[in-house]
Amino acid sequence: MLKILVIFFLLQNIFATEAAFSVGGGVGLGVGIGGGGGGVWVGSGGIHSPNPYDSSSASRLSNAYTALQAWKSAIKDDPLGILKTWVGSNVCVYKGVFCADLQDNMGSGSQITVVAGIDLNHANLQGTLVKELSLLTDMSLLHLNTNRFSGTIPDTFRDLTSLTELDLSNNHFSGPFPTLTIYIPNLLYLDLRFNSFQGPIPDDIFNKRLDAIFLNNNLFDGEIPQNLGNSPASVINLANNKLTGDIPFSFGYMSPKLKEVLFLNNQLTGCIPEGVGLWSDLQVFDVSFNSLMGHLPDSISCLNEIEVLNLGHNKISGVLPEMVCELRSLINLTVAYNFLSGFDQECSNLFYRNVGFDFTSNCIPGREMQRPQPECSAIPGGSLSCLRIPGAKPLVCGQLFEAKHATTSSSP
Repeated sequence: MLKILVIFFLLQNIFATEAAFSVGGGVGLGVGIGGGGGGVWVGSGGIHSPNPYDSSSASRLSNAYTALQAWKSAIKDDPLGILKTWVGSNVCVYKGVFCADLQDNMGSGSQITVVAGIDLNHANLQGTLVKELSLLTDMSLLHLNTNRFSGTIPDTFRDLTSLTELDLSNNHFSGPFPTLTIYIPNLLYLDLRFNSFQGPIPDDIFNKRLDAIFLNNNLFDGEIPQNLGNSPASVINLANNKLTGDIPFSFGYMSPKLKEVLFLNNQLTGCIPEGVGLWSDLQVFDVSFNSLMGHLPDSISCLNEIEVLNLGHNKISGVLPEMVCELRSLINLTVAYNFLSGFDQECSNLFYRNVGFDFTSNCIPGREMQRPQPECSAIPGGSLSCLRIPGAKPLVCGQLFEAKHATTSSSP
């Protein structure tokens, strides 16, 4: 229902003068390829046919026809028969293609018909993307998840000036990070997960005005760029890659609207930055299956909205702070397979709050299912010095925010 409502908003409003649309929480849009033919005119309840007397519409739809027919020729397998509807010049009846009427900005008061979006999610198409798709300059969303597209993304995609959402997830794309996506001017939502992209993640991706960044389940390697903190995104997922090095210090100075951070199953080392507690709206923080060390920062206790906190399968030591277990929004807390030496009674009370709490395979005396004593005699990273502010005393959340504000204000 949410997807249908957002599509309604998109097709009715996004082209009035200039796109003013935010992808809240990184939720992808689209109604899929099912439920009848493409080109549905949301609001009139029927198949939308372009005005045959409007020359501007004819020109744009002619370009769309050229683009879609070129793409059709590059698709080699269509097991669901979707492309059987891609016949004739009226692209608005093609399955998976959505048209909308825009107000003509030339002052004539007339409306023009354009291709507003393409949604071929779960179509199982096999083929490649073609450069002619850049002719669809009015297209706001392109959703192609769960197909068998391969190869690389054409450089001409940077000409898709209206595109706000690009979902290429769960395909067979390969090669280095497609840097052309950084230059799509109005892009807000980028989803490249479950492909075979490799190499480093470029710094510029975190300088771009993206609300959602999904790069998980690829083959990216190297370090996370140090300018990570520049990103205004609410969701960043870099999980299941081959990333190395420390979590950048700038991580603590990211957008206050950050809600989900997933770095799990990489090869990250070093400490969890003190600045993790700066995001009062953070709901999911998962850095499991890495090699992070040192003690947990006290600032984690400032995550008042955190629901899922997964620190498992690292090399974290010390005592689990009582204040972490007092967080009232917690649904799941996982610290299993670390080297923690204890926790307070408040953590034991999590079971009575119906909070999932997994602390197996640590070094906690008197608790079941812990590591053998020989493994606990030499704590990994015992000599690691993690930067902690303001000192040894437990950090008050208000002081942390004041420290951030002071640092930001003093920056040139």
